[in-house]
Order: sequence, then C-alpha cells, then structure tokens
Amino acid sequence: MSRQQAVQGVVLTGYTSSSDAFPQPPASAPQHGAPAPSRRTGHYNVQRARPGEKPPYQRCNSQDSLDELALDDYWKEVEIIQHTGDAEQQEEVQLKVADEGEQEEAWLTEAGLATLFDESAADGEDSMVLLSTLTRTQAAAVERRVETLKQTLRKRNKPYSVPDVRDIFKPSPALDTKQDSESTSTEGSEHRKTEATSSGEHSGVGNGAEPGGGGAETETDINLEVSFSEQALSYRDGSKVTQPINEADDKLPDFKVVRDKTGMTKVGDLSAADMKKVRRLVLIEMTALFDTAGLDLKTHKPLKIRVKESGLFGVPLSTVLEQDQRRVPGTRVPLIMQRLISHIEEEGLHTEGLLRVPGASTRVKTVCHELELKFYDGLFLWETLKQHDAASLLKLFIRELPHPLLTVEYFSAFISVLKFPTKKQQLQALNLLVLLLPESSRDTLKALLEFLQRVIDHKEQNKMTLNNVAVVMAPNIFMFKGFRSKITEQQEFAMATGMANIVRLFIRYQNLLWTIPKFVMNQVRKQNTENQRKMNRDRAVKKLLKKMAYDREKNIEKVEKSSEAEGGIIRVQAPQFTKVSMAVQLTEELQASDILTRFLSQDSSVSVKREDLCLFEIGGNIKERCLDEETYMKALLELNPAAEWVIKSVQR
Repeated sequence: MSRQQAVQGVVLTGYTSSSDAFPQPPASAPQHGAPAPSRRTGHYNVQRARPGEKPPYQRCNSQDSLDELALDDYWKEVEIIQHTGDAEQQEEVQLKVADEGEQEEAWLTEAGLATLFDESAADGEDSMVLLSTLTRTQAAAVERRVETLKQTLRKRNKPYSVPDVRDIFKPSPALDTKQDSESTSTEGSEHRKTEATSSGEHSGVGNGAEPGGGGAETETDINLEVSFSEQALSYRDGSKVTQPINEADDKLPDFKVVRDKTGMTKVGDLSAADMKKVRRLVLIEMTALFDTAGLDLKTHKPLKIRVKESGLFGVPLSTVLEQDQRRVPGTRVPLIMQRLISHIEEEGLHTEGLLRVPGASTRVKTVCHELELKFYDGLFLWETLKQHDAASLLKLFIRELPHPLLTVEYFSAFISVLKFPTKKQQLQALNLLVLLLPESSRDTLKALLEFLQRVIDHKEQNKMTLNNVAVVMAPNIFMFKGFRSKITEQQEFAMATGMANIVRLFIRYQNLLWTIPKFVMNQVRKQNTENQRKMNRDRAVKKLLKKMAYDREKNIEKVEKSSEAEGGIIRVQAPQFTKVSMAVQLTEELQASDILTRFLSQDSSVSVKREDLCLFEIGGNIKERCLDEETYMKALLELNPAAEWVIKSVQR
C-alpha cells in the first residue's frame, strides 16, 4: 500500500488491551480482511474505506500548519503498530471518570485540603496557610469543588461537615494583620499586573504591543510572574489578542520569557518538601486555568489491569526503575531506554527516515525477546542491532507501558489542551500538566523529548523535521489500553491531528515546560514563612523560657548577619570540600556562576566537574533550592535574607 493510499484508507476506531507476559505463543493467523492484533498489549480496530473514498475529515483549531496529507505518516505508523503483534484479543478496558462528589473529594485530598470535608484528616501542613496564598481564580476553583461536594452530599441525604464556601477564605486569626495586608497587597498587585499584561503595558515581558495594534498583547509574550489563570481572565473577557501567523512545517512562534533576577527554577532544583507544595499549588492553578477558560476537566480513575512483575517491555515504569535502581542506584530513566537512545546516537542520527521507517517486524520481535533474556546480564550484542530496529524498539517500549507515560488521570487534560484559544495558553496548560506528572513519568518524558530534538537537529541528513517526528511519535505516546474506543471516524481524524500537534509543542517548547513559574515559587515561599511563624508560636506556648533564650541567641546572630549583609557580604559554605567557607562581596551584577568560578579558582583540590556543582539557597523561606547560574545574588538575598548559601555536588 502506498503512503497516499494509507492516509485515504485506514481509520483507527479502537484499541483493545491485554497485559500478558512476554513472550507469547503465536496466535492463529487472522482471517482475510480482519485486523492483526498488536503484540502483547492489545490490538487496534481498523476500518478500511472503499477504494476512492476518503474517510471523513474535519479541520480543527489544533490543525495549525498540519494538513491532511501531513498525517500520512501518522496512519502509516498506526498500520505498522497494528501489524506487528501476535497477542490474543482481550476484553476491552474502558477509562472511567469518578462520580460527582467522589471526584471533588479526590481533588481536595490531592490538593492538600482534605480537612475541608474531613476534620480527622491530618497532613502535617496547615490548609489555612495554603488557602491564604491563593489568588482569586485559584480560590474560586477551591470554592467550586467544595460547593459541588456539599450539594452532592445533600442530594444523597448524607451527613456532612463541609464548611460554607464563604467561611473558607475568612482571614485566619493565626495570621497577623501585617501579613493579611501584605497578602491583599500582593493579590492586588497581581491583578494590576494582569490588567497591564492584557493591554500590552507590562514592561517586563517581550516586546509589548505591536505597531498599530492598539496595545494588544502579543502571543509570544510569556509572563511567569502572574498566575496563568489570572492572565486567562483577559481572554475570557474578550480582550484583543494578536495571533502569530502559522507558517509551514516547523515555523512555530519563538516565545520570550524574560529571565528573573532571582533565577529560574526547574523541576529537580527543589527539595521534596517544597516540590510537594509545588504540586498542590499547580493542581489548584491548573484547575483554575481550565475553569477560567470554561473547559470541563474530568480526571480518570487509574486502570485496574493485570501487569507483568518483571522484565523490560510491557512492564510498569515504576517496576522497571526499581529493577534498574537495584543495579545502578539513582537511576531516573529506564536503563533499556537510555541504552537504545545511546545506541541510535552512537551509530549516527543521520540515518534517513529514522523513527519513520520501521525495522523488520520479525527481527524486532526476535531482538525484543533477546533483550528480555540478556539485557541485565550484559550479554546482548549491541553491535548487531540496526538503527531502524533500535528506533522501533524505543517506540515499542513507550507505547507498551501498561500505564501511559502521560498517566490515565490527566490523559484527557492533555488532549484538551488544544481547546485553549491561544498557543500561549496551550503552553501554560502543558507546563502545569508536566509539573503534575509523577517523577518517573516526568523524567522519562524529558529524556525522550531531548532525544527527539537531537533527531530533529540532524534533519538535513535524516529528513526528519519537527512535524515528521511529531506525527510518527504521536500514536506511540497517546495510544494505550482502553483509550479511544467507540468514537466516530471524524473524531478520529480530529484527534489524530490534535495529538500530533501536542507532540510538536512538547518537543519545540520542552525547556519552558519543565520550568516552575515564579508565581508558584512565591506562593511556596509564603507558605514556608507562615508555617515557620506558626511553629514558632506553638513552640513559644510550650517552651516559653527556652524560646526566649533561643530568640536572644538568634537575634544576636541576625544582628551579626544583618550587619554583614548590609556591608554587602555573604558567607558561602562548602562542607564537602577542602575550602569549607568563603566570604563573598556582593555587587549588583554578581551571579551564582561567578561564585562557583571563584570557589574553584581558590580550591584546586576539587575533583568534581564544574557542571556537577551547584550553589544552593537553603533555609529562610525555602527548604532547599539549586540555583540557576544566572541568578543575581543581591536580588535573591533581598527576597530571602535569612537564607544560607552552600556549594554542593549534584547528580544531574
């Protein structure tokens, strides 16, 4: 079948799953005209159009520069997938949405607000402190879930102690008046920033207004200082937005993010305690963003399926990583995936049609079986593995994960991203969703996207552009057990286009997607400050005299530290190295990279590579944060004057 025939004649209508252990005995040959099942994990139901008849096709907002012919490779990849298998057909697994009320309970629990409906819930964190840091759109998202839960319980005639939404955001008596006023001031400031941004007047982002545009916001301006859901109010209220012209192929807009003087924060830079706060705030913010845009956000229940307990392919990601970490402690990306990527890159990324041209199916099955038996023993002969076979195995590993890389819970949210009216909002939603992924999924997705970008970097030789790679990878990332059954052909085409476009955004803007927005970081700092004040107050009641002595001692230290800071000097600690302490004179232009350079120049005994060293901000209003090397130290000291500064080696 030619590529043109493929796009006109194949329609994917469903995917039926199984999780049988590998290897499987060959299934009986399918009857003529029946679809061949996919190996081990299920089969795709494929309908063929009559000769000369093109399946229904409808352009959608997610289309951009991809047209129907650009999906040629998508449908070809679907055919390849459905013809590579030998599994027996299994009962179809359906994705299920939690019932109303049940969904709100789960959401509030995940957001760290279970005490709003269950007074016995204990989490070690003060939910009132969390609530005090929320923006108006975030608060509205919480209120909406609480009110829905209360109404649901009332309908079921169940006793409940859910508070009235008007009581949830009353000023807490535990917070002093000064802090309340600061909170109000901050929220007002955020609102003013949002209004300024929507009219193109916010000076901290991008180019501002286009000539003759009447002060409209440009779509390439990215503002990380103001809540995304607050910014979305301008779109909801009908403010003018200048959309960029989508050019052919890879010409997506270059989004501008002005670097913050206090440093950009990436996933992996924060302590586990602060990342827990980040995740809860991001969940609330993501929900508020969908609410503001008028999009219904339904999360699915985790799939209850039988899975393999060991092996490489068709095994849960967590299981593979547990196996790997017993052999290589600290492993964050599956070793088999790392080795396949390494092999492809060693043999050359210049191979024409890499990822698009499939390996020989019989050979790929044989190699897959050999890897299962020999990989961990180091007996597999990598030099015999061909490039296209390795690429096919990489795609196989991703699509056969029993639980999808993007998770069942947020799968619909990822699909719904393209319903946002502008590409900037789509990126903001993707940013939040990536931050919500489990650590194992996030790290694996990051490694995959970085590899795909390296493939694209060699497009002159391998003929694989951004669009080519996105179209080929979309079925492997987005098709999984139980998904996309019982949908129309028209929906099938729209979803195919949408999935390819989401993968384009993933690859093109991956650096932005792993950034923790500054407004979230500010909320984390605020929570830490309030929790510390609360701990100090509790300690004062129990150990008043001891605390008074402690405070006197701390005040002396603060005075000394304050006088040192006022003199523009900070003390940098490096306990792991020979030179354990260093005084640094601050200037307006001094960056974290300058301190690392100065430290290395003064301690020649350091054997750690420069790229494996990081200056950490520890204490004050943050638990621990690895600093971006372009962080301006004086600006950060003003934000967190009680912090300590420590140089440590890190595992990248």
